[in-house]
Amino acid sequence: MAKLAEDPPEVRAAAQAAVDAPRGVGSIASYWTEVPLPATGTWNAPGKGGAQADLVLAAPQDQVPLLFIQVDNCHETAEELADKLEKYGRFFRRKVKDTDGKERPMWRTRWNAPDTWSGDRPHPPVLLVFNRIGERNPNRTIEGLPHLRREDPDHRDRPDEPARARRGGAGVPSLRPRLHAAPAGSDRQSPS
Repeated sequence: MAKLAEDPPEVRAAAQAAVDAPRGVGSIASYWTEVPLPATGTWNAPGKGGAQADLVLAAPQDQVPLLFIQVDNCHETAEELADKLEKYGRFFRRKVKDTDGKERPMWRTRWNAPDTWSGDRPHPPVLLVFNRIGERNPNRTIEGLPHLRREDPDHRDRPDEPARARRGGAGVPSLRPRLHAAPAGSDRQSPS
């Protein structure tokens, strides 16, 4: 803060607010943005049909070994979101040979997560975040997603697959206590 002594008061106040803010989840190195998730091709040259994660978080020190985050600004229909989630599914089911010559899920060649961290689930969770910028009501979008779920013969009748979309993150500790509150006078609502 001493290096900011010559700066305007608003700059010093912003820097002090950042210093005083509650600890977040992970470090800056824990986050990757706009990550291609190739259903075909390679990491460096993804083919068609893959997804792109808005954010990937790996913070095992904060009990979040691996989390894929897809943000919708309430502009996309349930059909468009279901298509994106299907692309995630294709990526998670894809297997490749690792550097040791053994076949494993492609996502495990890039990210290290314990084999048992998500129970019997075959892939890490995808958190769908609705940012209420657009005109669409996220509650109606959520209601439409389960009806658009495609049949996947590998996952039919699995007890760990929800019958309908859930609100919240199963298997992921609540991140709410670590989220920053909205600034005073802001019209932004804190998560409920």
